[in-house]
Amino acid sequence: MFIPLVASLTGGAIAVAAIVLIVIIILASNIVIVKQSQAYVMERLGAFHAVWGVGFHVKVPFFERIAKRVSLKEQIVDFPPQPVITKDNVTMQIDTVVYFEITDPKLYTYGVEQPMSAIENLTATTLRNIIGELELDQTLTSRDIINTKMRTILDVATDPWGIRVNRVELKNIMPPREIQDAMEKQMKAERERRESILRAEGEKKSAILVAEGEKESAILRAEAKKEQQILEAEGEAQAILKVNQALADSLKLLNESAPGEQVIKLKALEAFTTIADGKATKIIIPSEIQGIAGLATSVKELLSDGTK
Repeated sequence: MFIPLVASLTGGAIAVAAIVLIVIIILASNIVIVKQSQAYVMERLGAFHAVWGVGFHVKVPFFERIAKRVSLKEQIVDFPPQPVITKDNVTMQIDTVVYFEITDPKLYTYGVEQPMSAIENLTATTLRNIIGELELDQTLTSRDIINTKMRTILDVATDPWGIRVNRVELKNIMPPREIQDAMEKQMKAERERRESILRAEGEKKSAILVAEGEKESAILRAEAKKEQQILEAEGEAQAILKVNQALADSLKLLNESAPGEQVIKLKALEAFTTIADGKATKIIIPSEIQGIAGLATSVKELLSDGTK
């Protein structure tokens, strides 16, 4: 009897242990940890129950399930080029980039089927409507305006889906090949025109610099010549001043020595001698000096006879 009882108890314990293990596994599998920047949309018996945010959660086994895991980070979607027609009937390809984030996980889960496809179709439709009101030149030069209009329209349209559109960018605008060729030629011509202007401005500046250099050189030469003439004039003035000073000094000394009448007449004779050596063709000599001149000639002859 003992052996069957032990066997019976052992079988019951194993069954209990198995049940406990199953319960633990079930509970562990229903523990949910929501990470940062995520949200879980929960359903109970097929109906929306709650949105779980960051943290530790336990769902009821067999009754609750995770309907959708939603990322709350800003997302970027790059849509392929879309054919659009401008107001002046030019067909071009434009691809867009949309920056958005999910603000309401419940609306994002139940508001629209396939949200990314819905946003792509809405973006293409909005782009065609906006470009259809613009001509080619306006389309190429009004990217910021187009981006702003598209963002506003998409943000309003996607709000019921729990989506907020933060920014829309036109990535590439590709006109037809012939228009691209014409634009390239125009850009090349504009580039050559700018180069010509820069070259002409450089030559103009160079000519101005040369002219200014010649002007400064002429001014320097004139100033040098002027200074030279001033120095020469000052030199001549100083020379005349010194001669006059010497003459005044000699007269002063002569006056201080109290010369006699004969000395004065002799000095007068020397002065007339100097005058005679000049270009004067007619000289009137006073009678007093003539006597002195005769005396000087007689002395000269006596001295000459003495030396023979």
